[in-house]
Amino acid sequence: MAGPGALAALTAEALRGRIAALVGRDRRALALPDRVRAAVLVLFVYRGGVPLLVFAKKTEDVPHHKGQFSFPGGVVRSDDESPVEAALREAREEIGLETADVEVLGIFDDVPTTVTNFVITPVLALARAEPRFRPDGREIERVLEIPLAHLLEPTAFREEQWEREGVRRAVLFVSYGEDVVWGTTGRILREVLDALFPETRRSARGARESTG
Repeated sequence: MAGPGALAALTAEALRGRIAALVGRDRRALALPDRVRAAVLVLFVYRGGVPLLVFAKKTEDVPHHKGQFSFPGGVVRSDDESPVEAALREAREEIGLETADVEVLGIFDDVPTTVTNFVITPVLALARAEPRFRPDGREIERVLEIPLAHLLEPTAFREEQWEREGVRRAVLFVSYGEDVVWGTTGRILREVLDALFPETRRSARGARESTG
């Protein structure tokens, strides 16, 4: 079984193969007309042969999730032809990523938010080269790239139980240096990684049991 270290050296072609197998199955598509549709770009980028995932830190001026890290993305507008188009448009507006520099590989399961009224469609993609990001400064303060090796470590995620309106929910956190990705983005990230790399999910379960 390949461990996190071996998977961190995953080639782009091997990553494409895993994503193709994942998106080839039936996905969870949620029809919730009372919720706002949104889409995010789960973008893998290779720098010096090392795979990383891209996150954007929101400014304090946005209406939701001020100062938090998220995947590039936003609301699906009426003139967007699809969640894919919405995710690409938002990535271009937020972090200056040109659509021509993105290879879209498929869409993942819809994820409903627990606090805000959204249903989010994650779009899985690979940067065609080594892009230079340009945060817009209005919605996005800066871009964070986290190595896949770090995210696949068995102890990368921690979980807290939070209570809201009498309901307890698990909230996931992953730290990288001084930065912390959490909340809905943490949940999407965990679901994507568990689906793409099920062998690391078993490793993580074993690590939690050994330290519990």
